[in-house]
Amino acid sequence: MRPLLALLALIAAAFAGACFNPAAAAEGTSSYNRPEPRPAMFVRDSDNEDSASPQQVHTSLVGQDKMRISWITQDSAPPTVEYGKSPGVYQNSATGNTTSYKYALYTSGEIHDVVIGPLEPDTVYYYRCSSDSTGEFSFKTPSAQLPIKFAIAGDLGQTGWTKSTLQHIAQSNYDVLLLPGDLSYADFYQPRWDSFGRLVEPLASQRPWMVTQGNHEIEKVPIIHPDPFTSYNARWRMPFEESGSDSNLYYSFDVAGVHIIMLGSYTDFDPSSAQYKWLQADLGKVDRTRTPWIVVLIHAPWYNSNTAHQGEKESVSMKASMEGLLYQARVDMVFAGHVHAYERFTRVYNGKADACGPVHITIGDGGNREGLAKRYMNPTPLISVFREASFGHGQLDVVNATHALWTWHRNDNDEAVEADSTWLASLLSDPACKL
Repeated sequence: MRPLLALLALIAAAFAGACFNPAAAAEGTSSYNRPEPRPAMFVRDSDNEDSASPQQVHTSLVGQDKMRISWITQDSAPPTVEYGKSPGVYQNSATGNTTSYKYALYTSGEIHDVVIGPLEPDTVYYYRCSSDSTGEFSFKTPSAQLPIKFAIAGDLGQTGWTKSTLQHIAQSNYDVLLLPGDLSYADFYQPRWDSFGRLVEPLASQRPWMVTQGNHEIEKVPIIHPDPFTSYNARWRMPFEESGSDSNLYYSFDVAGVHIIMLGSYTDFDPSSAQYKWLQADLGKVDRTRTPWIVVLIHAPWYNSNTAHQGEKESVSMKASMEGLLYQARVDMVFAGHVHAYERFTRVYNGKADACGPVHITIGDGGNREGLAKRYMNPTPLISVFREASFGHGQLDVVNATHALWTWHRNDNDEAVEADSTWLASLLSDPACKL
């Protein structure tokens, strides 16, 4: 088994997409003295857990008043969640589904998936999975009304910098985490997915994590494993059916006063595709009186002044196909990953500053093992407002129907330093952008 897994790891470089080499990169435009890379991590099973103990627990939103609880056990266990508003007191229970998957010689544990609810907003619930008496978890539901705070981090991976980023996010008192692709960096070696699930469990079991896929989730190898996204789809099921999508790779959801659209950069997006038609229909159904803000997440950025990942189809062609839809719908913000650095653009459309276009932000600097993308284009494009190659995360505080505060927090010697911030006004509140 080990030789084959090692071979898959080598093949990963060929099929996961071109990777930026930080050792060959020049310094970016910022004068900030960047810390050194940190080694990769691997989080193993606890010696205290038996084979039926829940692990890799994470939560996600389903509709207005439900949550999905997902976890893995190594052996068979009931797909049940017991929950209530007091520790150790579970007035409610729900039963879901159990699945597993194979990847070459790897067989996953039992993947359990349970939707619970209806739940009250802005409320802490205590729960246990598979009737396990040794482990109790808790989560807090987001508010039904503004304000709401999002933590946003892409390209997380599993390194010492990932750990630092997660520690900073944990201190932010966020309501929902948004992740624009590249989660575990398993890159064909499936035990890394298990490690990632254990790494993020302390946060993902307490607040909903809403994710979309990146190139490192494809994991497609001709002949050996020709089906893409097997691990991602099995482990991170999102509420795509509720938004009328036919694929876990793209979906939308409402939370408080924000409509969030998660798009798939690595599935078809041309005007004849299912994703394009779904996006067109989804935007047409948005009620701005209920959700005055629209936020979109992609993986490959449509705007990027870093030399890394220039000219890729997933950026250039997807922008050509879909940018007009987002502009006509007055989308407020677009968040992307892929480029391992931070960059914020002004409101932009069709390559130029446009007061009615979305703000594009690249936030692919969560902590991946490939390192930072340190080389930027010179001179700086006029539409690029702030750019820096550092690991970190972002926070979006949507205060009310008209204003939101965006801050980017750089990882600086294990301290979260606010390095960039700006107030944003919703396009709905701008008379010049009325549809």
